[in-house]
Parts: sequence; C-alpha cells; structure tokens
Amino acid sequence: MNTNLLVTKRSGKKEPIDLDKIHRVITWAAEGLENVSVSQVELRSHIQFYDGIRTNDIHETIIKAAADLISTDAPDYQYLAARLAIFHLRKKAYGQFEPPKLYDQVVKQCQLGHYDRHLLEDYTPEEFAQMDDMLDHWRDMNFSYAAVKQLEGKYLVQNRVSGEIFESAQFLYILVAACLFSHYDKAQRMDYIKRFYDAISTFKISLPTPIMSGVRTPTRQFSSCVLIESDDSLASINATASSIVTYVSQRAGIGINAGRIRALGSTIRGGEAFHTGCIPFYKYFQTAVKCCSQGGVRGGAATMFYPFWHLEVESLLVLKNNRGVEENRVRHMDYGVQLNKTMYQRLIKGQNITLFSPSDVPGLYESFFDDQDEFDRLYQKYEQDPNIRQKSIKASELFSLLMQERASTGRIYIQNVDHCNTHSPFDPKVAPVRQSNLCMEIALPTKPLEHVYDENGEIALCTLSAFNLGALENLDELEDLADLAVRALDSLLDYQDYPLPAARKSTMNRRTLGIGVINYAYYLAKNGVRYSDGSANKLTHKTFEAIQYWMLKASLNLAKEHGACPAFNETKYAEGILPIDTYKKDLDGICQEPLHYDWETLREDIKTYGLRNSTLSALMPSETSSQISNATNGIEPPRGYVSVKASKNGILKQVVPDMIALKDNYELLWDMPSNDGYLQLVGIMQKFIDQSISANTNYDPARFDGGRVPMKVLLKDLLTAYKLGVKTLYYHNTRDGAADEQQDMGADDCAGGACKI
Repeated sequence: MNTNLLVTKRSGKKEPIDLDKIHRVITWAAEGLENVSVSQVELRSHIQFYDGIRTNDIHETIIKAAADLISTDAPDYQYLAARLAIFHLRKKAYGQFEPPKLYDQVVKQCQLGHYDRHLLEDYTPEEFAQMDDMLDHWRDMNFSYAAVKQLEGKYLVQNRVSGEIFESAQFLYILVAACLFSHYDKAQRMDYIKRFYDAISTFKISLPTPIMSGVRTPTRQFSSCVLIESDDSLASINATASSIVTYVSQRAGIGINAGRIRALGSTIRGGEAFHTGCIPFYKYFQTAVKCCSQGGVRGGAATMFYPFWHLEVESLLVLKNNRGVEENRVRHMDYGVQLNKTMYQRLIKGQNITLFSPSDVPGLYESFFDDQDEFDRLYQKYEQDPNIRQKSIKASELFSLLMQERASTGRIYIQNVDHCNTHSPFDPKVAPVRQSNLCMEIALPTKPLEHVYDENGEIALCTLSAFNLGALENLDELEDLADLAVRALDSLLDYQDYPLPAARKSTMNRRTLGIGVINYAYYLAKNGVRYSDGSANKLTHKTFEAIQYWMLKASLNLAKEHGACPAFNETKYAEGILPIDTYKKDLDGICQEPLHYDWETLREDIKTYGLRNSTLSALMPSETSSQISNATNGIEPPRGYVSVKASKNGILKQVVPDMIALKDNYELLWDMPSNDGYLQLVGIMQKFIDQSISANTNYDPARFDGGRVPMKVLLKDLLTAYKLGVKTLYYHNTRDGAADEQQDMGADDCAGGACKI
C-alpha cells in the first residue's frame, strides 16, 4: 500500500498517514480475544484508504473492516470491532479516550440542557465523587459491536440532527441509577445506586428503550406501553386520537381498543343518518399514530383491537393485506383479534358464528371480558332475536380467514380475552382487561375517555425491564435482582411526568410493572435442554416460578414500607388469589414439576400487607434492548448462529452467546419440527406471568406437501395455545427461503415497528 498518503486532521491540517498508530490501536483492541487477526483488519482497512482521507473516516473504515470479519468461526471480531467503536465514540464525545469526571460531565451537560438539572439539585459534588468511584468504564469493553451501534443510534444522549454524542455508556448507567433512587433516604441511596448500576452495567438487568434513552434527560416519559380505549362516540374517538398523538410523540408504543365502535350502516342520532363504520375511524387513528417521529429514537406504531364477532369483522380482517385499494385498507397498524371460549367452541363443533354491531346488543361487549357465562347467555339470546341486525357465518370459514390473513401479513395478532381476565391479577367485575398493547404482552384495565382531560377514563401505562437469564449463575440471584428491578421501576412511576390525567390517575392507582426476561435461548443451551422435545419444561417451570415469587416478595416489601397501591382492592391478590391458583390445569399434563417456594406464607402476607404493584411480570420481545446485553431476544430461538440485522444504523452482525462452546446445544428456529414444544413452554411461563407473553408461531412451508402450510396445522396451533392458557399470540413468522442468518430488525421495544424492551 502507498504509505505516502496524506490524512486530513480535524483541524483541516494534512499530514502523512501513521500506519504504526493504526497498528497499535488495532492491537490494543485485539488483546485477549481469540481467533482474531490484526493483520486481517489492517489489510481490509488499507484497501479502502485514499489520499486526503479524514482521520474520522479512518476510524470508521477500521471499525467496519473488523465488523465485516464477524463469523461463526471468529465471533470475537464482534468485540474487536466494539472496542474500536468505543475508542472512536469517546474521542468524538470527549476529544480523548479517558472520560471526564462524573461531576464535570453532569455540570456540563446540565448547562447544555442535555441532562435534567435535578441531578445537581439532588446530589452534592461529594456524592458524585462517590458515584465516580463506583464507575467501571472498562465495562464498555464487554459490549458487542451490535450493542455499541445501538447505543450510538438510540440510547446515548446526542444531537440527533448533527450526530454529536455527549456521553458514553457507563455515564448512562450510573445516571439512570442516580435518577431512579434520588428520592431514597441519603443513608440508603448510595447502596441502591451501586447495586443497581452493577446489575445493569453487567447486563444482569436489561432496561427498555424509553428508560435508556430518556432517564437523566429533561424528557420524563419512560413507559414503554400505553393502552388507550375508545368509546363509540365522536367525543371519545377524538379524545383517543389526541391521546395517541401525545404518547406517540413521547416514545411509547400504543395499543388502541376500538372494539366498541358500531358497524357500518348502524343508525345514529335516532335514525337521522347511517354510521360510516369502523374503517374511517381506524384511518383517523392511523394518522394519529404516524404523525410523530418519536425524536429519532423510533417511529410511531400501534396495534388495534376488536372482537371476532363484530359485524364488520370480514372487512376488518383484511385491512392489512396488499390487495384492495386505499379506501378499504388501513395497512400501517397491526391488529389484535379478540377471541373467547364461545368462538373456539363454535369452530370445534362445526357451528356458525353470529356477527353483531356492539351498539345493537346491550351488555354483550362488556360481558365478553368480565363474565364468560353471561356472554354465552346473551350471545345465544341475541342470535334468536330476528329484530337484531346480525350475520351468520360458518366458524370454520371465519377462522380460516383469520388465519389466512395472519399467515400472509404476519401481523394479525390473537388475544384470548377470557384467559386475560380469568388468569389475571385483576377482578374482572371491577377492572376488566379489554385489550393488550403494541406487542401483545400487556394486559391491563382501561376505560374510554370522553374528552382528552377526562379523569374518569383510564389510560393504562406499563413500565418494562427484564432479567438476563443467561447471566444468572443460579436462581437464588433473583431475590436481589427482583428487589432492585421492582424498586427502580416503582420509583420511576413517581419520577416521570404524565401529560394526561387519565394516565396519571391509572398509574398512581395501579402502579403496574412488566418485568420479563432476555437470553432464554442461551439459558436453555447453557443448561443442555431444548425447545421442542419437552426437556426444558421443568427448568422453565422452576425458573418462572422463582421470577414471579421474588417479584411478588419485592412488591410486598415495598407495600410494607410505603403502603399498597391504592387500587389493590381491585386485584385478585387482595382476596389471596395468586397466579398459581388460576392457570389452565391442562398444563399439569405436560409438566408435573412441584412448586419450590413458600407460596402459602406469601399469600397470607399479601392479604395482610397488600402489594405496591398490581402487576409485576410481562414477557416482551426485547429485540433491540437485548442487543445491548449481547443476548438472544426475549424467549425466542435464534434463526441462525449469526444474526444479520438491518437497522437504521446499517447491517449489524450479532453472534449467539458462547457460540463456540455451545453451538451444538442451541436449537435454531427452523430446526424445530413444530410449534408444539414452544407453545408448551409459553403455557408453562404463563402459569406464573401475571400479564401476558409476546409469543410467536413459526412455519417452514418446505416441511409440508406442496410447500404450503395446511390450514388444519394453523388451526391446531391456535387451539393448542388456547388449551394451554396462552393469553396472546404475536407474530406469525413464515420461512421465506432467505439464509437463516438474515433477519430484519422488525420489532423494537414496544414502539416503532414492534416491541421490545
């Protein structure tokens, strides 16, 4: 290569390229890593150098050269590339590799308006010095390349127009801890800050996008999921649209329940006019969702919910497909179709399903959620009434249309509303669950708003986090981790702002949290068990029992300190009813693992002292935030040992954890013979999880005659999920023939394409 090339410094000055300096930096980044070659990185970089190249571009060329070498044979290039990227990031943020002192960093960024000034009001310079001693900036070197690129793209405080970055990751972690425990007693808070900082910076607890990108900044809205219900009136529909705009602009993913809206042709104003039906209002909601860019962190996204027996259901089921014209399609939202036992029974018995407009059948919509026996009684009564507008259709035809659209779009979701209420922390008579969220893991009560500042309505918010199962040495660690996670998220509820009264009132009353898991696939591989053959059933039962038990215990302890949440009396917990009491007993046929914790003492303590939080658990996809921990996302099996994910930051390669040692232990998605084993595991998890689970179904057409997945297989899986007590189904994935490694970054932390924490 020509060593007479000139480089352009940041000052504009030109000088000869210093290849020795480049060699030293790459050698530093390669230290301690296996199967990486400094010369290979240099060779790939040199080819791309040109006369006059900027020093900034040299850094990025070297980083890309290292990242391109990431493979199953040499996974450590993901750390070499990451270290080079961290070096580059710090030079951009601080003008040098060494970060400044924490206090100096906070003062400067508060002056610039990037950090929340309360940090300087709540903490003294001496306390910042204590936090500085807690910091371990070398933990930056444990990030993978994909993690660093996600930090740069989404989480680090920056000017999103110019691309200027103002911090590195350890400042993010310590300041999140400082913000969330700022109101704790001065004698206690430094201990909590250190423990929480250590847990999140060593990836034992994973934080969602809104917390990582927002906490420590002046923007104080950190709930990942927002559930908004519309009534069947123009005032309520307008209030719903306005609420959507408010929360989309603040980085939240939206669940919209529009199931009450009456059907096309219904009379309005006493027969003065015909109603235009659901579709124009769905378009209105879609416009509200897409009107804000969420500050460059992610785009607005929503899932719309409606009942399977709605008179317009045949038109609503096809809203997302590529056929039709703009006038009869609403393609830029996803849809949650709501089912219950009555609907499934009609299918199994070969009967018909009768469709109604909710406005024509008093009490039917309400009982669909809060009383299944009453729903069945009213449903049959209205079917026999010739004066009520209705349409009868074969259940097999309607279910086939549902599953056909779910298969072709991938994003028609399922909510079993009876399971969401019978196996729920809430008493459905006073607090029914009538919808889920963007990613199908939240199940919380809502009430429609009649105007945007209506305090009688209820907008449900859920704040997320996750335990990294792969980072656990044993389940005993969950006691301390659950205490930290529950305390931190509960603090966040008081720390954040509430732009709408219905959201504030609901959150303060119910104090709902949703803590899930990441790295489940690695956890199974590490323990030598698999998704598909039942070998993971007992481990999964023990693990999720421990998770829910210790989170309930943590919330109980908070209730002893600060009192139970005000709406605790609206939960089944107040009656001493726990998740282990209401699960589908069909699960006992596939897993006979006994309970290992003292649930009876816990039950009595909860009845005595209450809980600080109405809900504690939800299993979210965690697609983006899991990358920060170099973990497999959520509970899903990987598609390949190396995932090549397309994001706005370019193509990112991520290798499954401990790939060389555990390669034979991983069960890849398309190696699974069916969905049976996976759905069993989801059912076992749901036994303990008090909200719901972002669970996917996956199909490889090549496994079936003619390259087509039979409808009977799709329906069998739907019925299996229902039988095992699964509350919700998220994506329907179809193998399309692309290489297993190729995987688009679809979902993203409960907003922006999908959900993940």
